[in-house]
Amino acid sequence: MRRLSDFEGAWDITREITDFSGGPNAHLTGRCDFVAEGVGLTQTEVGTLQVMGSSTALKAERRYRWQAQGDEIAVFFDDGRFFHAFDPRGEEAQAEHDCTPDRYEVRYTFGVGELTAWTVEWRVRGPRKDYLSVTHFSRAVAHGA
Repeated sequence: MRRLSDFEGAWDITREITDFSGGPNAHLTGRCDFVAEGVGLTQTEVGTLQVMGSSTALKAERRYRWQAQGDEIAVFFDDGRFFHAFDPRGEEAQAEHDCTPDRYEVRYTFGVGELTAWTVEWRVRGPRKDYLSVTHFSRAVAHGA
């Protein structure tokens, strides 16, 4: 059964962002670390974002807090506000977040067995945003291993 501690450690990430509102698409490569702190994990992503059609790559960073709440994992913004919660025990999990007037729908795909790779898909719709973000996580290999 999958639980919060299964996410701890370093992950290589790639993200494809498809903008359906006519803006440019983007691609991110980087690393995501889940570090045990207090009663949960701090998720820190650092990567390079390449916006299609631009020759300039941007540094991208974000942080969240993950905490076990019963059988679910609750995800909080770095400032402590609740974001969403999901049940990690199955092969997939779904959740949503309203950021009025936009709506965020997420699907986690874990597969079966040990957690060595997983995917997060965000579909965001509303008057301000219309995009799909797909992030692939794969367990980072230690250098020299």
